[in-house]
Amino acid sequence: MAKCDRCGEQESMPYQCRLCGGTYCSKHRLPENHDCPGLENWNDPGGVFDSGFDDSVDQTGRAGSSGLADKVPVDTGPGGFFGYFRGNVAFTLLALMWLTFLLQYLVAPALGFPAYSQQWFDLFTINTHEPLAVWTWVTSVFAHGGFGHIVLNSIVLYFFGPVVEKRIGSAKLVGLFVAAGALAGLAQVGAALLTHPAWYGEPLTGATGSAVLGASGAIAALMGVLTVLNPNLRIYLYFVLPMPLWLATLLFAGYSIFVSSVGGIGAGGVAQLAHLAGLGIGLLYGAKLKREGERAPRQLKFGGGGPGGPGGPGRRRGP
Repeated sequence: MAKCDRCGEQESMPYQCRLCGGTYCSKHRLPENHDCPGLENWNDPGGVFDSGFDDSVDQTGRAGSSGLADKVPVDTGPGGFFGYFRGNVAFTLLALMWLTFLLQYLVAPALGFPAYSQQWFDLFTINTHEPLAVWTWVTSVFAHGGFGHIVLNSIVLYFFGPVVEKRIGSAKLVGLFVAAGALAGLAQVGAALLTHPAWYGEPLTGATGSAVLGASGAIAALMGVLTVLNPNLRIYLYFVLPMPLWLATLLFAGYSIFVSSVGGIGAGGVAQLAHLAGLGIGLLYGAKLKREGERAPRQLKFGGGGPGGPGGPGRRRGP
């Protein structure tokens, strides 16, 4: 027996929607009967879909008379190369994380920027030396502080990312991921500068400075969105331990708050404040989606130590 995501009726032979992945009874099995968010993607008589990245695409599936598509025509239809990225942006973000990881530890050192040098920090992290370097607001989200750090974040993004993408669309997922990650890092570094204003503009050393990198803040935002949409969503921590998502989120937030109160916002080399900032952004955005009628699945399996894990969203230097 399965429960209909729309009306809650128990159904012995449930239907799964091919657009949104939800489970429905016979009455609500059709996409138009459960207000399927995927209908917006498939309402395209021309057969060429709006990629979600170009607002100039009109109802016929052709680019309008203005916008980037006039200069660089892109076929996002099912037969084109870029059609693969339709609905798979979460995996694209995952690939960008690993590409950035290779740039950090292979390409940059080969070009004369050793890992954890000042130049390296200024390229890949939001830090107290150059907090207004705008490019780092993006690069820091995809960069990571080590192999274990990126593996744990990758596991959680692999499972949470596609679920959120199905509900809000590819373009909004990218916006949420990058914006939440950047704001989480800025919150961490901003707090460090408020408590240590002398760090501003000073090179990062073992005694001074703070730097943040990693996707943990962004992933915590995805966790917050799903927590609001379906707090009783069942997850399997380490693929074994079942618990409702609201409990996992509460434990995650409680741990970050406790550690911060004892050892500071960067206790254990983990940017605890960035975790909490990302989670807060996700909870607020999830509340907005809930008011608009978004839904989430009933069960999800994932592994890893939760968003961030050891290393948090970034390496923190200094006390």
